[in-house]
Amino acid sequence: MQLPGDDSPTVVDPVAPTGPQTWRPPAPEPAAAPPSPGLGARPPKVTVTRVAARRSRELTVAAVRRVNAASRADGAGDSGLAHVLWVNALHTAGDAMIAVSLAGTLFFAASTDAQRGNVALYLLVTMAPFAVVAPLLGPLLDRLQRGRRWAMAASLVGRAVLALVMAANFDGLWLYPAALGALVLSKAHNVLRAAVIPRVVPPAMSLTSANARTSVFGLVTAGVFGGVGAGIAASAGFPPLLWATAAVFTAAGVLALRLPQHVDVPAGEEASDLLTTTMEIPVPGRRGRPRVAASVVDALRSASLLRVLGGFLTIYAAFLVQAEVPGGWERTLALGAIAGAAGVGSFLGTAIGSRLHRATPDTLVLWSTVAAVLSAVAAAVFFSVTLVAVTAGVAALAAGLGKVSLDAIIQRDVPGAQHASAFARSETLLQLAWVLGGGLGIALPATLPTLAFGVTSGLLVVATGLVAWLGHHRRPARGRGRTTGWERA
Repeated sequence: MQLPGDDSPTVVDPVAPTGPQTWRPPAPEPAAAPPSPGLGARPPKVTVTRVAARRSRELTVAAVRRVNAASRADGAGDSGLAHVLWVNALHTAGDAMIAVSLAGTLFFAASTDAQRGNVALYLLVTMAPFAVVAPLLGPLLDRLQRGRRWAMAASLVGRAVLALVMAANFDGLWLYPAALGALVLSKAHNVLRAAVIPRVVPPAMSLTSANARTSVFGLVTAGVFGGVGAGIAASAGFPPLLWATAAVFTAAGVLALRLPQHVDVPAGEEASDLLTTTMEIPVPGRRGRPRVAASVVDALRSASLLRVLGGFLTIYAAFLVQAEVPGGWERTLALGAIAGAAGVGSFLGTAIGSRLHRATPDTLVLWSTVAAVLSAVAAAVFFSVTLVAVTAGVAALAAGLGKVSLDAIIQRDVPGAQHASAFARSETLLQLAWVLGGGLGIALPATLPTLAFGVTSGLLVVATGLVAWLGHHRRPARGRGRTTGWERA
């Protein structure tokens, strides 16, 4: 189109449309692309916080990989032992968190006199019924040849439910029956674990090493989660702590259900009796239990004495610190020192015992008992809170060595078909010994620590002397040239 008076020639664009046109706004120019790194862009600023966070993340990932590799070493991942190990680790973690909650609600939530009554009631409601149930619980679980993983899962989920009940009644009377149920289920889990481990031991590992590895992992998780539980209780209170405890037990129950199926296969197992060294009187229609080596009975007696001392120190130390140490951070420091010494001693005893390949377990368990009893005698003669912490560490170290030695002797002198039954029954008897020691801790006065340690150490000296005399008296009949029980560890 040409306007009037315009002499310029008309140029037709071949691409432009020839029809009527409508005005369109010009297209926006494309936004400039952000400069790529290296073309003028600044790299992220390096700060101490970012470097520390990155380094912490790297160390955490490396630590998790190493722990997982350690749990699966020596064929434990293929046999199912690693799975049992983690179930037990979560179980002991939940135990530690429940212990923190009960310590706060029962031990130290009232005056000193009320504390003694509360703890006495706690022991009466929780320990005494278990002392009656345990002789029945052990044989009952011993006869449960199939469905043990379901039984383990049920015990853990049951403890999760009871933890929620305790959270809803942490300052009421329902706390005591819930604590009773939690304790009984805990002991039942320990018995089941002792019976399950022989079924998942890999060919390249001994029962002693398997039990020691399981104990070490449990001690580590108990220490970590005990500290976490104390932090939750201090910042949020005891109900949130028990909610977290329920979550830990639930996770452990789910893992228990995923245990390998051969855990439920008895594979020709037989019952074992660890209290007698002779055949039972024959009864028509019944088969007597097989003979048990005297070395097993002697080792079980020594390990039980160590558990008695451990139970006494656990309960009595709480009252002792309340009576002897002023309030505030000093009391907290004293309790932490005693508990820390016991934790370190348990870890070292289990770790060292599992590596003593050339030691004779019969001698080791006896001398461990002697060392622990002598430390208790020293605490009675030269009493101080510091010496009590040392005694707790020595007793825990000796208990760890004694338990590893007992496991080695059972592995050596008990037939393989009876291992599951023997470990289950030995664990039941050791738990009862701890109950007896806890009762001594309640009965003896905290205001007279020299008397309390004197009575306890005196009883242990007499008992240890009897065990040593009986063992020496039967020594010629034992025979010589036996293996140590650690040759495959």
